[in-house]
Amino acid sequence: MELGKFELTVLCEGTFLVDGGAMFGVVPKVLWNKYNSSDELNRIELALNCLLIRTGDKNILIDTGIGDKLGDKLKKIYGLTRKDDWLLGKIKPEDINIVINTHLHFDHCGGNTCIEGGVLTPTFKNAKYIIQKGEWEEAINPNERAKVSYLKENFLPIKEYDLLNLIEGEVEICPGVKTLVTGGHTAYHQAVFIESDGNKAIYLGDFIPTVSFLNKSYASAYDLYPLEIMRNKKEILQKAFEEHWLLIFDHDNKVAMGYLDKKEEKFVINAV
Repeated sequence: MELGKFELTVLCEGTFLVDGGAMFGVVPKVLWNKYNSSDELNRIELALNCLLIRTGDKNILIDTGIGDKLGDKLKKIYGLTRKDDWLLGKIKPEDINIVINTHLHFDHCGGNTCIEGGVLTPTFKNAKYIIQKGEWEEAINPNERAKVSYLKENFLPIKEYDLLNLIEGEVEICPGVKTLVTGGHTAYHQAVFIESDGNKAIYLGDFIPTVSFLNKSYASAYDLYPLEIMRNKKEILQKAFEEHWLLIFDHDNKVAMGYLDKKEEKFVINAV
């Protein structure tokens, strides 16, 4: 899809399964199950949508999915279906100049690294990896609740190969692409704002992972700071509606991107 002079491509690595109750927290199943049908184990299917931005000067990849390093046990637990050619059909890893991780949970940065010849190595050897400093510090010293989501093999090799670029707050990565710290899901979770020729888009990460979470009162049990999610969501969605931003969802398995509309004073999505 063209956004001004930029080309945006949603790359779906595959899908995985998570407990619907955990995903939607205190929201009753009778509400979330209307859009997110669950299996006999109460699991719902989520997509692994990454975003490729071609600016003309840079090739930027936002998030890298789960990757191919999970053992058979975890693949079964998460019901992982992965497309090995999800990236290669669009671009070669060596042609990626910048990787931006919204945060360092395993389903967003697992593809940061790979195993080559029995050695753990960065997947994108010519890229700068852009990560919030606070997120990095929490990932390498996680608390008891968070440590199950931070797998160090997904990010420590980046530092070892001197590809790590830590930033703080809102930073312009290149003209038209900047980070936006949303917090909420993790303390330093970042979305990515994109603008070209007056056209605007935002890759939401786990700040608003699926269309269902456009509901201002929804927060996931995986969100460490749900009240911050609700507060910031109200502000960002209103601005996105007024300025006609393209919203890009990382985990929705039906709608990867779309524009906001309002129906009965509630935000809805017009899919692209």
